[in-house]
This record gives sequence, structure tokens and C-alpha cells, in this order.
Amino acid sequence: MNRPDWPGVEPWDAEWAAERAAEALRYLGTHYPECLAALRVLDVYETAANEAAVRGGREAYLEALRGYMKAGRNAALRIRRGAA
Repeated sequence: MNRPDWPGVEPWDAEWAAERAAEALRYLGTHYPECLAALRVLDVYETAANEAAVRGGREAYLEALRGYMKAGRNAALRIRRGAA
């Protein structure tokens, strides 16, 4: 989502954001593939990332993606413990 030029506001780079989101999904798929079957538990983190993107905040966006990856890891670990 690109913003118009506003004083003091950095333009949003949608391609950069998409690359970071793809990296997060690749990380989860590689290290915690079980969580990909339980994506509903990640909804709140996906929403936070989308809201950060709308605001154009790169740091907030990256923090939301980190939360997304942590939640995915936690979901996968719960699944693994249940299978053990």
C-alpha cells in the first residue's frame, strides 16, 4: 500500500512488506511446518501486521511479523507435544 507524499511520513513499500511476510512464512514452513495447518491461531498477529502496514510503520510491521513467527512456533510445539 503506497501512501502519497506527506511531510514526515515515509512512503510504504509494499514489495518490501511482501518480501518480509514471505520470509516469515518460509521460516515457519521450514522449521515449524505443523503450524501451517493451524493458521487460525495466527490471525491476531496477521491483523497486527496488516494494521502496521496501513500505518506505514516498518518497525511495527517487523515486530508484528516476529509475533506471528513466535505464535507459529508455539502452536507447532503444542502440536508436537500432543503427538509425543
